[in-house]
Amino acid sequence: MLNRPEAMNAITVDLGRALADAITGLAHEPDVRVILIRGAGGNFCVGGDFREVERLRAQGLSGLRPLFDNFAEACDSIARVEIPVVAAVEGYAMAGGFELTLAADIALVRADAVLADNHVKFGQIPGGGSSQRLPRLVGRQRALGLILSGGRLSGLDAVSWGLAFRSFPAADFDAGVADFTAALAGRPRAAVAEIKRLVYAGLAAPLAEGLALERRAVVDFIAGDAGAAGVAQFNTRGEQP
Repeated sequence: MLNRPEAMNAITVDLGRALADAITGLAHEPDVRVILIRGAGGNFCVGGDFREVERLRAQGLSGLRPLFDNFAEACDSIARVEIPVVAAVEGYAMAGGFELTLAADIALVRADAVLADNHVKFGQIPGGGSSQRLPRLVGRQRALGLILSGGRLSGLDAVSWGLAFRSFPAADFDAGVADFTAALAGRPRAAVAEIKRLVYAGLAAPLAEGLALERRAVVDFIAGDAGAAGVAQFNTRGEQP
């Protein structure tokens, strides 16, 4: 939980560090199957805390770096951990909050959520991944159009752009998030971890290499204990899923 509701969950040095530690720590808990990131108080996150930024600027480069390094570590850790990390986005997801949404494995959004990289409106540039993750997700035209204009997207827009997996009406948001994460948590952890690893590894490689990686992985997986258990379960059920 991003728990600074009085500041609309704005990111500080400490919050960035706590988020990175929580993601890494929870991923090592054997009973944890999904990590859900939500914001307190009805908003996801409005980005960096400008009061803290102003204070850190007075310390020079060494003062500012931990703010961005800690937040980057939190975002980067999402791809490294085995279990899926889901962002539940409602209210405002602006600047760094938008960038955290981009970094999540899966984003679930309230239909009336407001998402934007609005750095440019304050004469700033992205520092949490927008200039790099967004073009890879939506292409150069849409990325530059959104970042340079500082325009806003609704939750419905985010789904149509491929920035979120599913949107829910406001009245159904909590139940929808709970149902989705419960279903995800019920999947076999070993299979989920291997699928996530293959997706991220494949995105960093040419298609032919990714397909070869998948073929090697599926043979190894089925030959191992986790794959054997799944095959036995399927045969025992005796029907198509």
